[in-house]
Amino acid sequence: ERALHNGLVDRKPLLIARGMGTADVADAVRLGADLGLEIAVRGGGHNVAGNASVNDGLMIDLSAMQGVSVDPASETARVQGGATWRVFNRESQLHGLATRGGVVSSTGVGGLTLGGGLGWLMRKYGMALDNLLAAEVVTADGRVLRASHDSNPDLFWALRGGGGNFGVVTNFLFQLHPVGPLVYGGLLAYPFEKARDVLRFYREQCGSLPDEVMAFCGLVHAPDGSGAKLAALVVCHCGPLAEGEAALRKFKAFGSPLMDAVGPISYVALNGMLDDGFPKGALNYWKSSFLDRLGDDAIDALIDAFAACPTPMASLLLEHFHGAVCRVPEDATAYPHRSESFNLAILGQWQSPADTDRCRDWVRTTYAALAPSMAPRRYVNYMGDDETAKDVSSAYGANLPRLRKIKSVYDPKNVFHLNQNISPG
Repeated sequence: ERALHNGLVDRKPLLIARGMGTADVADAVRLGADLGLEIAVRGGGHNVAGNASVNDGLMIDLSAMQGVSVDPASETARVQGGATWRVFNRESQLHGLATRGGVVSSTGVGGLTLGGGLGWLMRKYGMALDNLLAAEVVTADGRVLRASHDSNPDLFWALRGGGGNFGVVTNFLFQLHPVGPLVYGGLLAYPFEKARDVLRFYREQCGSLPDEVMAFCGLVHAPDGSGAKLAALVVCHCGPLAEGEAALRKFKAFGSPLMDAVGPISYVALNGMLDDGFPKGALNYWKSSFLDRLGDDAIDALIDAFAACPTPMASLLLEHFHGAVCRVPEDATAYPHRSESFNLAILGQWQSPADTDRCRDWVRTTYAALAPSMAPRRYVNYMGDDETAKDVSSAYGANLPRLRKIKSVYDPKNVFHLNQNISPG
């Protein structure tokens, strides 16, 4: 019950409180306070830093709270805090509706949304937090509050990007959009020796794509266990199939792919397409940062780094920020990174503990090699457990002082500090 997605994290809580609803969570928060225990909160348990668990403390485990209720008339969905995107998408797609979820369906709705929320619909509908209409929150003193534009608006602002710093969110209300059930998308894979061409093509295409298209580019390993290195493009058009086919024609015509799996696909299947590449229990160490531009020097550094990758499970991933996500003012939500850019994720993953040192060193060496191309901005959901206060500051930028003030109102004793922590100020 205490196992998290990241097998590198092996913590032993004194107590695990597995609630079924908001009242259970409120009781658990009060119990933790009465006993003077550190409190960790687990939603999907996917966070690479392992903040969902704690040694000798209290884990409030929301994983049994998987309820999703869709109202097709208002195009909204109420979601409990332990639901994963797999559960969410299965329910919403019954009605041909979706919101901006993750690209790995085993990820928790709560953690991904509170920290930002990248994914297939980002260019068209913004981040997951941009589609949040309201939240039910258990605060550090055990109160249950509603946060929305009209109720506790300061808390609502902070929740949208501030992670788990302000309370336990037990219910989310999301805006949905007509998507699917079929979309046009999938994966194109090329030999690693073509990686420079693939990365340059990706750079050239990103700025001119319609909002309906989301495109990722990665240096990855073949899923057959051979360890063969590949360059991959993963794309999705969330509009009508005919428009998607036309919009992605340039991608399908590019180069000589080893595999072309781009075509009509169910939105649910697209969201689960990468799941097998991120198995529960694998050992993970990640680092990430934004790049203002994908220059040739950065491309060369990416290729050199991946050539030296010591594990057949690791990858380098580029996520392009453009479209709706960049039309939101930086101070409209706690999440501030709204300029057009590329987010680089260095995803170290392996199976044997004997490989931990060299795999972790590879991630750090790769991060250092790309440092000259990096912007002073970080995506909080990809940050590990060894980040500094300076790193956390780079995740919030100019919004950090306001976040610290709100933290002092709702959690002045910093009860919820097992996260990328915002200290009361």
